[in-house]
Amino acid sequence: MISVPIRPLHLAALVFVTLVWGMNFAAAKIGLAQLPPLLMMSLRWALVGLMVAPFVPMPRGRWRETFLVSFTLGFAHFSLMFSGLRDLDAATAAIAIQLQVPFAALLAAVIFKDTLGWRRALGMAVAFAGVAIIAGEPKLDGHYAALAMVIAAACIWSVANMQIKLMGEINGMVFNGWIGIFAAPQLALGSWLLEEGQLAALSAADWRAYVSILYQAVVVVIVGYGLWFYLLRKYEVNQVMPFILLVPPFGVLSGILLLGETISLTFILGGLLTVVGVGIIILRWPRLVAPEAERV
Repeated sequence: MISVPIRPLHLAALVFVTLVWGMNFAAAKIGLAQLPPLLMMSLRWALVGLMVAPFVPMPRGRWRETFLVSFTLGFAHFSLMFSGLRDLDAATAAIAIQLQVPFAALLAAVIFKDTLGWRRALGMAVAFAGVAIIAGEPKLDGHYAALAMVIAAACIWSVANMQIKLMGEINGMVFNGWIGIFAAPQLALGSWLLEEGQLAALSAADWRAYVSILYQAVVVVIVGYGLWFYLLRKYEVNQVMPFILLVPPFGVLSGILLLGETISLTFILGGLLTVVGVGIIILRWPRLVAPEAERV
């Protein structure tokens, strides 16, 4: 594909997509205030699957790989991510989950035998240093297990990302739709085994919890990823991927505006370092960290 300048309308669409993804951190916390995380994720993925899978082709010849990714990404990643997010502020989670990019770069270097290079190594070191600075914030006292879950979720996302890359070229919406079909029952079973009070939570939840689920399924996945995949077909991946760097700032902003969170100068420093480190990796290695399936 020959690189062409991004049209103003498409530029606005890219910013809109990253805004939608960034706002998802606050939207999810609104739902998590009323619903257990695995239960909420099972409802989210069920809605994605039911709204997408009937209208896209089946992943013929890739059933096994799709199911394996549905476990790694749909169950393991999202269970850890949203269990951690429940006990963290949205801003911290929005920054910490960005470690999925350096994790993916490291894993890709191992799997594809590519030289890591000093620039990507520097980006990884800077990103981890940024999260380490944030971990020293007083507000994280007593919430280190939640932060560890989000970091573990970032690591597992990198594993799922490599699974997807090894599958070769795939249709992103087909993939997300069928992951939803497979992941929803896994999460429902996990909720039944690991959580309690699900029926009471469902009956007591107000409209905000259900709007949160609708936002995550319809706006984040169907609208957001639909636009994302369309734009990846129109432009080179190295033109589109840098916009991912807008997600963490929008995530932090969502926590401030929607949840009344506050941030300190230390947090700003740590966040900037993380984004700069992630940016170095994305600019040097955009294709191997480009998401075909959900990031958050």
